[in-house]
Amino acid sequence: MQSLNMDQLVIGIDIGGTNLRSGLVDNDGLIVERRRCASRIDEGRAAFCGLLLSEIMALKEVAAVLGKQVRAVGIGIPGLIGCDGLIRSSVNMQPLEGFNLAACVEARTGLPAVSANDANVVAFGEQCFGAGRGFSSCMVITIGTGLGSGLILDGKLWTGNGGFAAEFGHITVVPEGILCPCGNRGCLEQYVSAGALVRFARERMSAEGAEQLSAEKVADLAKLGDAAALSAFDQLGYWLGTALASLINTLNIQAVVIGGGVAASFDLLQPALQRTIQQRCFSQMYEGLIVVQASLGDDAGLIGGAALAGSIRRH
Repeated sequence: MQSLNMDQLVIGIDIGGTNLRSGLVDNDGLIVERRRCASRIDEGRAAFCGLLLSEIMALKEVAAVLGKQVRAVGIGIPGLIGCDGLIRSSVNMQPLEGFNLAACVEARTGLPAVSANDANVVAFGEQCFGAGRGFSSCMVITIGTGLGSGLILDGKLWTGNGGFAAEFGHITVVPEGILCPCGNRGCLEQYVSAGALVRFARERMSAEGAEQLSAEKVADLAKLGDAAALSAFDQLGYWLGTALASLINTLNIQAVVIGGGVAASFDLLQPALQRTIQQRCFSQMYEGLIVVQASLGDDAGLIGGAALAGSIRRH
């Protein structure tokens, strides 16, 4: 992230199917003002864009009160976002498909704006201000409803040809395995996610014990020493470690940073994860590899969006 002047702030925006989060972020990655509202995406593109622009204007007004200027806007969007900012596919934000939201923000606000896949934005935030700081190469993974990921190579966010790189959750780990919403079978996301954790636990519990399970409940049971819940975390760690070993053997990265709701129980996941990576990696690549929990939590999207905005060169 380029250094800002002392009188400048950047806006980070974290878009989700349910909530729209935004904030003013300073040069040190500290959020000085934050806002949150329902995204209203079910009301269509125009309503959503109107809401987004009003949130940006409200943050500009707050910045002015603080005696600061807004330098740029960085936006994290769920889905496939091209290098040109065009939203090619977004399951949770379908009204925005085929639309360039960053270009719209620039045109309507006069501020430089940039957008990227939300998991890539999180990865950039962790690399600039979080647990990925100090590593020139790392994979940042978020485990929640699905599996998001972003790849840092040579200190830069790697987006690949077209901007769609690092869809780690959709590598095939079980040929002809569980059908994924993406249309493929056996995607890693079907074996490493909150839903997968619950499924693993249910497979190991009695019918009575498996009722009304959630990922949080499985974690609570595991912390109490429940064998089925602990085994479910081991299974999750096994699948994630198997996939990561292939990535590490390919890229010889320095670190893996793991965040998201499921990673709140990182201590339950880590033993099987670390063991599997070690078993499946070349020893020379495993030596020195760091596997850590993400540090920015729910703020990763805002801070990452701001970091992305701060990387825009001044015209």
